[in-house]
Amino acid sequence: MPLDVPFGTALDVSVVVPTYNEAGNIHELLHRIGAAMASAGLSAEVIFADDSTDHTCEVIEDAAGSSPLPVVLHHRAEPTGGLGGAVVEGIGRSAAPWIVVIDADLQHPPELVPELLARGRSTGAELVVASRYAAGGSRSGLAGAYRTLVSGVSTAVTKSLFPRALRGLTDPMSGFFAIRREAVDRAATGEDGLQPLGYKILLELAVRCRPAGITEVPYAFGERHAGESKSTVREGLRFLRHLVTLRTADPRARVAVFGLIGLSGFVPNLALLWLLNGPGGMHYAPAEIIANQAGLLWNFLLVDSLLYRLRRSHRRRSVRLLTFAAVGNADLVARLPLAALFIAWGGLDPVPATAVSMVVVFAGRFLLVDRWLYRRRGARATSEPVRVETPLPDPTP
Repeated sequence: MPLDVPFGTALDVSVVVPTYNEAGNIHELLHRIGAAMASAGLSAEVIFADDSTDHTCEVIEDAAGSSPLPVVLHHRAEPTGGLGGAVVEGIGRSAAPWIVVIDADLQHPPELVPELLARGRSTGAELVVASRYAAGGSRSGLAGAYRTLVSGVSTAVTKSLFPRALRGLTDPMSGFFAIRREAVDRAATGEDGLQPLGYKILLELAVRCRPAGITEVPYAFGERHAGESKSTVREGLRFLRHLVTLRTADPRARVAVFGLIGLSGFVPNLALLWLLNGPGGMHYAPAEIIANQAGLLWNFLLVDSLLYRLRRSHRRRSVRLLTFAAVGNADLVARLPLAALFIAWGGLDPVPATAVSMVVVFAGRFLLVDRWLYRRRGARATSEPVRVETPLPDPTP
């Protein structure tokens, strides 16, 4: 029979473990989690959200047979959203009021799980983070100076971009934390829901859930027990994209980034104009029209891939590009009559009239792109969690 915990069973904590080719760590991880729960008198389940391409699933099934804790295995056919996506799917299959997220490589000590829960219960905080940077913590397990530097820089950049949401949090890049279910539910039913990208799920939860109270427990980041690190250049680039997505969830930030992207479009515009209109080149007017399309294409690529990454699914890419180009070209046509109107009716001089017309046209272009071309499709529907996808042996005699 499936090793499962029905809804309504009194659990203290669901331990969610995202895995990708971690076969060498599973037996030791389950043993240490089970021992930690038993010593603290806690009732727990362990949920593996697996994206592995090796035999990790088979090892989990084998280890579950001797585990004192209920084990849920969810193998994802498509690893959407990376390890962060796996965590979200694992959370969706959990049943306890507290959820702990922990890596499978044993760099996060499972013995700390009871302390995370105790700190949350004693302080009333909805998010408890195991921190390498809090007093008494250590990041000695980071492999080499390069990873240490990347971790420090990433932490500093992230905290500077989200000073309010991450206030009091020294380690927003931690992959080891406990969060109350109520906080997760608020984000899951919100405007955009949870949209993880890459492996830094804590940032997603802290920004979108806005937990009522954050506290930390220091810990020493250990060395990997087995396997290889999943921290790659590709994951780093995905993390940067995720930072932009989270930061621009605020409409005011979207306006600013939209304007900066528009300004950056002058670079390809002017470069192509210089090539087309140089000695022996074409006339300025057609050259400027062509060059303007290069700027618009540049702007579209940045807007589409960074600013509105989560709002692209309801229109084909070709339709988005053509619509964006039409809006961008229309503002050239609109600026001249608007400026003339401000001069004739408003009594403005040409320079301020032109400036005002540019502001009006920019605002109109942003609203058309933001509210129509990339309009939200509404809150994401939430579904009832599926408890067990892979049958596991019953350890009871």
